[in-house]
Amino acid sequence: MTTRMVRVFVNAAGVEIPAGSTALDAVRAWSAEAADEVTSARRVITDSRGLPISADTPMSAGSILRLVAKRERATPEDES
Repeated sequence: MTTRMVRVFVNAAGVEIPAGSTALDAVRAWSAEAADEVTSARRVITDSRGLPISADTPMSAGSILRLVAKRERATPEDES
C-alpha cells in the first residue's frame, strides 16, 4: 500500500508530506533546523493569515504555513 502524499507550503516553499502529518512535520520536511527552533519556542508556526497555530495541527493539501520569530509580549512592568 502506498502512502498518500499531500503538498503544503512552508514559507512559500512547496513540500510533500504524508497525509495526516502535522504542522511541525511539514516544517521539519522543509527544514530540520526550523523545526528545532519551533520545538524550542524560538519560532512560531502561523497559518496563511498570520495567526499562530499549534504544532500538532493536522495538515491538508494546500495548507500554507509561515514561521515567525517568537516575540514576548510587553508586561505593565516593562513599560515602567
